[in-house]
Amino acid sequence: MSNWDWSIQNQDFLNRTIKRCQKQNVILPTFKELKHPETISEKIQSKLKDIDFQEVHPLNLFRINWRNDNETKGIGEINYLEIPKEITGVKARIIGLVGKFFPTGAHKVGATYGCLAPYLVSGRFDPDYHKAVWPSTGNYCRGGTFNSALLSVHPVAILPEEMSQERFDWLKDHGAEIYATPGCESNVKEIYDKCHELEAESDEYLIFNQFDQFGNSVWHYEITGYTIETLFNQLKQGNQRLSGYVSATGSAGTIAAGDYLREKFPLIKILATEALQCPTLLMNGFGGHRIEGIGDKHIPWIHNVKNTDAVAAIDDEDTLRILRLFNEPVAHEWLNNKGIDKNIIEKLPYLGLSSICNLLSSIKQAKYFDYNENDVIFTIFTDSADMYLSRLQEMNESWGAYTKQQAEIDWTALIKKQSIDYFKELTYTDKKAIHNLKYFTWIEQQGKDVEELNAQWYDESYWKERFSVVLQWDKMIEEFNNQVGLE
Repeated sequence: MSNWDWSIQNQDFLNRTIKRCQKQNVILPTFKELKHPETISEKIQSKLKDIDFQEVHPLNLFRINWRNDNETKGIGEINYLEIPKEITGVKARIIGLVGKFFPTGAHKVGATYGCLAPYLVSGRFDPDYHKAVWPSTGNYCRGGTFNSALLSVHPVAILPEEMSQERFDWLKDHGAEIYATPGCESNVKEIYDKCHELEAESDEYLIFNQFDQFGNSVWHYEITGYTIETLFNQLKQGNQRLSGYVSATGSAGTIAAGDYLREKFPLIKILATEALQCPTLLMNGFGGHRIEGIGDKHIPWIHNVKNTDAVAAIDDEDTLRILRLFNEPVAHEWLNNKGIDKNIIEKLPYLGLSSICNLLSSIKQAKYFDYNENDVIFTIFTDSADMYLSRLQEMNESWGAYTKQQAEIDWTALIKKQSIDYFKELTYTDKKAIHNLKYFTWIEQQGKDVEELNAQWYDESYWKERFSVVLQWDKMIEEFNNQVGLE
């Protein structure tokens, strides 16, 4: 689609955004700087060491990368955690990028920056008029609220009412206008309905929809994909190969890293994971589930389904039980007695619910494809248990105090004996059937163009054009920063 134009749309909007950034001391990092954070200026890196990771400070935009050192507060090595075979029970190496050390404590802030930055530098957003609307099933609206606060822009957070209390408390503390829509994680249409309601009420509401904004997938293609490639080359041993990439679909931003990895490792298997209680990709299903962070019941517009090799569904109760195993002190004692390295045990709380879903799906993938010691699977540990402490409390109140016996049961039944049920390797027609589901959400409900839907499947240049736009965006960001004039 050659008409995908990112030239300046409104010069007045752009001028007002430049003035707002001058007033708020905002410098926009380029995608290249977030991809290669070691290239961030020494002056900025020095200042970051005096700024807390969670502080609403403009320079924290430069921390929207995978290399924030929690100890020095500077740019360090890639944040990752390898879950050893003593826990996973499989021969393949399973390694996850850790999202805990992003501003807001979750990697979704990257998706929000990928969506917002192009709008700012192309004059599509008026900070003096627009309210930034962040439709979400969890962390995306937190990241959007964070970025909005930096510009003193009014943030609007839309998320399901059944999300964890930590999310609502954080949004309230950061001044968001909050709309809690009916339902749980999988009730995405209700979120869209609220967006349409606000748009009909006033044109001051500008929707940054992560499910159809390509800035979301571009950020992960360019930054998450490259980071995984770099980390694999650092960690590979002998004849090891990058065999798998596992990502919950959610908004389909994170799984776009697989498009990058496919170019570097053509034989890689890209696995999309979802909740068994809402098996949209697996069996065109529906329902409600409790794996916070992976909204579903539709196929996101930005999901390149043709690049997905397999689908796995995980029971939401399994993720909740493993959350306890990875966080309760008595469970840590049991794991220690089992011989697990203490340093690994202390880092297991790096995994929140969707992270655990990714881990269990990685184990399924290793078993399905008979991976061995030469196979490496990468996945994403999107956020940490910090987002779900209230869930742990609820489970203790409802299910009783955790015990060593329960730890053994949970590890044995849910990790060691994780099976290849609810796992589907996709044929060409399977992929096309999933892609066709986009029609009902995006053409019938959301007014997209059916010609573009067909281009996503048949036009080989479609996805290449969208991912390559980052070069144009970076040039625009550099010119924007020059006009802002800050050092």
